[in-house]
Amino acid sequence: MSGTEILKTGSPDAGAQPSGTRSPAAPKPALKAIDKIMGVARDLFYRQGIRAVGVDEIVRQAGVTKPSLYRSFVSKDELAASYLRRYEQDFWGRFEAAIAAHPGEPRAQIVDYFGGVGERALNAGHRGCGLTNACVEYPDGGHPARLVSEANKRELRRRLRAMAEEMGADDPQALGDGLMLLFEGTHITSQMFGGDGPAASLAKMADRLIGASLPR
Repeated sequence: MSGTEILKTGSPDAGAQPSGTRSPAAPKPALKAIDKIMGVARDLFYRQGIRAVGVDEIVRQAGVTKPSLYRSFVSKDELAASYLRRYEQDFWGRFEAAIAAHPGEPRAQIVDYFGGVGERALNAGHRGCGLTNACVEYPDGGHPARLVSEANKRELRRRLRAMAEEMGADDPQALGDGLMLLFEGTHITSQMFGGDGPAASLAKMADRLIGASLPR
């Protein structure tokens, strides 16, 4: 008997339903322990700082056990690095969205991106850039959290310099570094001034810096 005949004469697929009946709505899958842990860790680490948050508080708020945490992360240091990797995904997602919105126009791309950065920095509860904060918290160059954060900053600097060169700046490295300083300064001052801070001027100042750096 051929494979086709077996399908025709055998019992129906497990997922098949008798005619005239409707499948009940599938229940939403429960969050896995690792997702609960990451959600709580991201919130606490960002708002309070990585060093200030203990594993006990994370498992308590996540409603999981310590063994479940350590099955996914060998240490709190690795949990912190994983938090920053996920944070970085959103970071580059916003950056790439600004690039895609202005194809072939690096000046417009930067101004667009910086506009979003400035707006977020004015929001209540903004605690700066989580990657920058981790660099400050962990001066040891070999710490897992530091490695993730430092790599992000080096890549951002590289991209800003490359975009400055694409614009034809007189000194692309200086322009890229100037934009980097504006970016980092915005996140620091946002924690001092809140919604009334200089972050509101970020996009405008970036555009002026770019204009002053291009050949006349």
